[in-house]
Amino acid sequence: MAAVPEVELKKTAPAVEKAEMPEEKGLSEDAVNKYTSAGQVLAEVLKKFLPSVVAGKKVLDLCIEGDKTITDAVAPLWNKAKNGAKIGKGIAFPTTVSVNNVVAHFTPLPSDPEVELKDGDVVKVMMGIQLDGYAVTHAETVILGDKADGLAADVTKAAYEAAQIAMRTLKIGGKNWDVTEAVEKVAKEYGCAGVEGMLSCQHEKNVTDGKKRIVINPSPEHRREHDTVTFAEGEVYGVDVLIVTGSDGKAKPDSSRTSVYKRGDVNYQLKMKTSRTVFSEIQKKAGAFPFTLRSLDDEKRARMGVSEAVAHGLLKAYDIVHTNSGTLVAEFFFTIALLPAGPLLLSPPPIWYSADKVKSEKSLQDETLKSLLTQPLRVAKKKKAKAAEGEAETKASA
Repeated sequence: MAAVPEVELKKTAPAVEKAEMPEEKGLSEDAVNKYTSAGQVLAEVLKKFLPSVVAGKKVLDLCIEGDKTITDAVAPLWNKAKNGAKIGKGIAFPTTVSVNNVVAHFTPLPSDPEVELKDGDVVKVMMGIQLDGYAVTHAETVILGDKADGLAADVTKAAYEAAQIAMRTLKIGGKNWDVTEAVEKVAKEYGCAGVEGMLSCQHEKNVTDGKKRIVINPSPEHRREHDTVTFAEGEVYGVDVLIVTGSDGKAKPDSSRTSVYKRGDVNYQLKMKTSRTVFSEIQKKAGAFPFTLRSLDDEKRARMGVSEAVAHGLLKAYDIVHTNSGTLVAEFFFTIALLPAGPLLLSPPPIWYSADKVKSEKSLQDETLKSLLTQPLRVAKKKKAKAAEGEAETKASA
């Protein structure tokens, strides 16, 4: 993946060149500019935060640090009012740190049991930033300690390459099941499987769970529940690639209490005063985006307040699930836009992962997949080169 240009966080994010980001169907130049800016800031946040993910750190402290790093990074940006109103900005997905066979969404509260990282842990870190409702989310896997080999290396490399293949399969005119099948093929070559039923969704302004969806390792029931969809120009997707060691991709509810929620799509008049107070605070602080109860003023009141909202569909919980004991789960999440010149990666490339670090003895054997993995995500434009050639010819004939 191409390197992401750095953004000086104390200044307004640079505008995207018009030649690179023309207005397209369903995605304006302004939208692409904000998506790209969010991705650039997220890259800077990850560079600061990921070195802190080491053995001996407490997961709660890391989650607090990650959210604060995002808040501090966006504070100087986009402060000029537009049409008399300030542009919304902030956390698009709270920092989660999920370890080993815990699949995702783990971001504890101070009252929860303490979890401390140790050498050998396979750690999934997810976080997201939104500018004016345009969200860019990123997740990657870090293997703690000096060694990154064995099953940990196999599953991490499988997830990384499956994400790379997914990027190159998700294209205008393609189908959601094409991505599903490609991810599963990669997983099997590493003796792994996709975590069953994990969803990836279309993104729009203030929406991260759109109608068009991709399902990883679907059961027959999942296939019946989800339609075949065709990817179209101008669409944006958040793609979550979750791979587990072994052949059993099933996940089951974890004993840990979830603390991540988002607005549902129903209307209901809350009866309890505490519920109304908490819901008002959620709307003010998080809007349409996922949030952690940790971001609310009073944890005990927040727990009480969300119960009624969840029961009536006003809020949706991001449940914590785990795979079988002894298995390991790796994750890579990317946000991508479908433009005429090819897919445009909006989220930063993984910060920690490299082929030198991850020592897996396994590799892709399928020639089609190997070929696809070597292809660039986008074909470089040749306008400048052609213009230079034309200028040279003009000078030669003069």
